[in-house]
Amino acid sequence: MDSKALEMLFERDLFKLKEELSSFENEENLWKTAGGISNSSGNLAMHLIGNLNHFIGATLGNTGYVRNREFEFAGKNVAREQILKSIDETIIMLKQVLPKVDSTEMTKDFPLNFQGQHPTGHYLLHFYGHFTYHLGQINYLRRVLEG
Repeated sequence: MDSKALEMLFERDLFKLKEELSSFENEENLWKTAGGISNSSGNLAMHLIGNLNHFIGATLGNTGYVRNREFEFAGKNVAREQILKSIDETIIMLKQVLPKVDSTEMTKDFPLNFQGQHPTGHYLLHFYGHFTYHLGQINYLRRVLEG
């Protein structure tokens, strides 16, 4: 898989994340949980944004992003509009960083070793799978909480 394909998939699913968050009729439900999922949709969205900006933006693109992982899970009642704005900013970041990850970069070891040393391409696929997993949880929570 090349970085252009990943860029297209991330962008598609970041727009889907925006759609999911915008589909909550009651914004308060962004901060509720149900069905054995321990994190709210708002927290999961902030986590996804933080994850991409940390591992792709800061690590591969040297954007200077500083992650606050604790707030991603503990923060509450962040305005939906602010989260949507952060998603748009994440899309812009991905469009700037991923085109620079060429086939040579894909085969080099990822700069951070947090689950063993693997090529950058391996971790980019991992980050995409992680994203879609939590996007599914957000969809599930929205349907459970709002019928």
